[in-house]
Amino acid sequence: MQRIYLDHNATTPVDPAVIDVMSETAAHFWANPSSGHQPGRQAREALRLAHESIAAFVGATPAEIVFTGGGTEADNLALLGAARARAHEGRHVVISAVEHHAILESCAVLRREGFDITELPVSPHGRVAPGDVQKAIRKETVLVSIMHANNEVGTIQPIGEIGALLRERGILFHSDAAQSIGKLPVQVDALHVDLLTCSSHKIYGPKGVGFLYIRTDTPIAPLLIGGGQEQGLRSGTENLPGIAGLAETLDIAAQRMAAEGDALRRLRETLWEGLVGAVSGVRLNGHPTERLPGTLNFSVEGVRSSDLLALLDEAGICVSASAACTTESSHPSHVLAAMGIPAELAAGTLRLSLGRANGEEEIPQIIDSIATAVHQLRKNQT
Repeated sequence: MQRIYLDHNATTPVDPAVIDVMSETAAHFWANPSSGHQPGRQAREALRLAHESIAAFVGATPAEIVFTGGGTEADNLALLGAARARAHEGRHVVISAVEHHAILESCAVLRREGFDITELPVSPHGRVAPGDVQKAIRKETVLVSIMHANNEVGTIQPIGEIGALLRERGILFHSDAAQSIGKLPVQVDALHVDLLTCSSHKIYGPKGVGFLYIRTDTPIAPLLIGGGQEQGLRSGTENLPGIAGLAETLDIAAQRMAAEGDALRRLRETLWEGLVGAVSGVRLNGHPTERLPGTLNFSVEGVRSSDLLALLDEAGICVSASAACTTESSHPSHVLAAMGIPAELAAGTLRLSLGRANGEEEIPQIIDSIATAVHQLRKNQT
């Protein structure tokens, strides 16, 4: 059975060119970049080139890129590191209600440390209003964190507008861009961010590597301490093959992002039109236009996601109900709840996230499989 993979927001297959770069790096630059001998210097040079390449992709300087073990660590470092470093100035942090759990759980830690956390509401399409950010700011506000694009429904936030108003007030601004980097243009100055999260495995790179952009002179308290690597902000011997793979991933994205985004939008809209015609009682979740090119999140009346997922998996269709990052939790989506979607409708939600390998020839099978599964489940209920 030929499987159709539609879960690219959870993770992506590693690009063959990236695997080649990682293999070559592991073979030739295996020494510790902190060592003073020739192999160590060669590894350090490879690390320097990766810093330069990745910094250029987001419009940063090499010293502003701190490599991490992935997006979750980068989010933790941004929230905990920045809030703790500025705790003497104030203990108020603002986030949105639809943030990734890496942000939500970091804020839970900050609450236990005496910080006050404000969670902003979102519109029915999942967007934060810049005016709500402005209203939430207090004299003791030290950090705001709003994700660039949502991992469940794909809604893109007005980060540039929010960042501009925070810059005027001298408040640190972090954005989790794990889902948007490589899919949308991401330039740190245009977005007016002080901190920005990237994860490699969302864009055809290896798992276990990412970075946090930290604008020069932004105060950060490190989470990992030891040998002082990454300007003292992330101690531990660097994962050079993974970092080289991330750099190659972004190089490929720079070449393919525009054309790939257009193709995914067309594919997504064709798929949605077909589903609306084949399945009654479906509702689109997320912004109709300000949405990641390959993300299609919808709810189906009268069925449960868990039942749909089981039937679709049997049919060779790989989708998800919400975010894979919360393992196999049966809890309702906090994102859909924040958008005001009734619990009984949210319980029948599917997220289809398209990627490079998907094509128009797959659409009839996808639509037929979903329609067949829905009709079967509804028939069983009568």
